[in-house]
Amino acid sequence: MGKGLSVKGIDFVMTALIDDKGALIADANKGLSETGLYLADGDGEGATTANITALEEAGQQQYANNKVKRTAHGVPTPQVALTMLDIDYDVGRKMAGYEMVTGGAVLSSIKPHVALLIATHDFYGNWFFDTFANGEVIIPTRNHGTSNKNETDSNATFTYQALNPIPNSTFANLEGSQQPFKMFNSASEGFDSAKMLAEVFGGYKGDDPIAKYINATGGQSFTNTNQSNVSKVAGS
Repeated sequence: MGKGLSVKGIDFVMTALIDDKGALIADANKGLSETGLYLADGDGEGATTANITALEEAGQQQYANNKVKRTAHGVPTPQVALTMLDIDYDVGRKMAGYEMVTGGAVLSSIKPHVALLIATHDFYGNWFFDTFANGEVIIPTRNHGTSNKNETDSNATFTYQALNPIPNSTFANLEGSQQPFKMFNSASEGFDSAKMLAEVFGGYKGDDPIAKYINATGGQSFTNTNQSNVSKVAGS
């Protein structure tokens, strides 16, 4: 069975807070959950869009002898425009760095480190993951409108700005240069969802929630357009 780079839909978004040394914050009060990971898929909750931009910039051509001799490539600065149908209040405010003060949430002076994973499928039925091991989240806008015979909703929106992962060995390429983004396809040789989670989410060592999620939802919801069945994550 093949594997592709094009994808369809959003199966879920998973997030976590990491500390300034790159370690997962596995604490229900300081982090997003007891395990540290938060998979947004509750009642009426989930991701609507996750638009990734600036993964790479076009190279700058450099000339010599009246010819293009070299292309210089700048540092990637990925961003994710994330819209949620809904998200837990405390999870959303912690991601954006809002702290509780006298019953309300106010923006902290220090933004937390946030790791982000976006899960989807390619057209062969394989799971596909776009991941960022470190970044900052802002709430850029909140739009309100009056309801009439139709309800006017204002879904939660976030902008995720990727940073280089912590520590320096995370997301390093074969030349040893670190990158802010890494993608995974479950059909790739050597893919292991537990190892992926540990790399993306600051050394996470708990149960594999992705394998559990796949087994719980089953393949029926993710019928493959090109094949007769849906691939499972390795080890699930």
